[in-house]
Amino acid sequence: MQATITESPFGALADGREATLYTLTNANGMVAKISNLGGVIAELHVPDRDGVLADVCHGFDDLAAYMGESNYFGALIGRYGNRIANGRFTLDGETYQLDLNDGANHLHGGTEGFHRKLWDAETFNTPKSAGLILSYVSPDGDQGYPGNAEVTVIYELRDNNELRIAFHAVADKATPMNLTNHAYFNLAGKGDILGHELTIFGDAYTPVGSGLIPAGAPTAVEGTPFDFRTPHTIGERIGQKDEQLGYGSGYDHNFVLNKSADKALEVAARVVDPASGRVLEVLSQEPGIQFYSGNFLNDSISGKGRIYGYRSGFCLEPQHFPDSPNRPDFPSAILHPNEEYSTVMAYRFSTV
Repeated sequence: MQATITESPFGALADGREATLYTLTNANGMVAKISNLGGVIAELHVPDRDGVLADVCHGFDDLAAYMGESNYFGALIGRYGNRIANGRFTLDGETYQLDLNDGANHLHGGTEGFHRKLWDAETFNTPKSAGLILSYVSPDGDQGYPGNAEVTVIYELRDNNELRIAFHAVADKATPMNLTNHAYFNLAGKGDILGHELTIFGDAYTPVGSGLIPAGAPTAVEGTPFDFRTPHTIGERIGQKDEQLGYGSGYDHNFVLNKSADKALEVAARVVDPASGRVLEVLSQEPGIQFYSGNFLNDSISGKGRIYGYRSGFCLEPQHFPDSPNRPDFPSAILHPNEEYSTVMAYRFSTV
């Protein structure tokens, strides 16, 4: 069996433009359903140790739900993943004010970020994969960002049960650029994720203050509930009295990854669900990864026949560090004219 891709209608925006849902199936029967509305991964059907498929990704049945309070389920995030303090930064002597959509701060590209855009799409096949190429031109001033930015995102479902996502961008003016995907996973396909065993390959994390904005320098994970250098269940220490866990109502922090080389594509995190045997490895070229334990899910939204309850899903979002445009001590997230932004991440599945 060769990898295939099909398409079906996914609803219409208020202006009448129609979205499409693309179904990618690999040679093993793994299925990824992705829309050109926000690049959302709507479904991800992955085998357990007995070969039984389950949808391990939070999502919705139609476009309308993604345009509501979607919690960024499965979404392509940009121009800037995570938070920018006060939605403000200064670049080349000019101060820019971004959309404030997270209290006093800017989050995940703004209210009308890339997760709500209808992207141009084309499909492709290789002998061992099926893929989708999404492209969008973000105009100067989009959500407050400077410069026109041409963005391309390539999703590729490979026969090794890896969903690879490659991000590319160019801009005609210096601008922050920090693209990622915001899939929520539950490797059991139901229940909470507190029994999932997590490893994060990072010796440090960035502590936060109010509003989950980084405060101070990166701090060693050793001796803290943030030490996932060896496997721990997500729920093992999440209830400890800890100032940092208090800020996020659980885990909602950036980890500083151990990189063998700058831009090396390496495993950043590994999650095992002991019950099903499903394993997720998140590969990334980025210097950091955000681990979020679904603390703000509260039964208020549902989709695909499920109610999305408290800590029913987790996110592992490859990224540059939050608030980098205001932190010269962090790796730079500024894309300059005549440069190309390029980064690759992947969700790779296996079983134990």
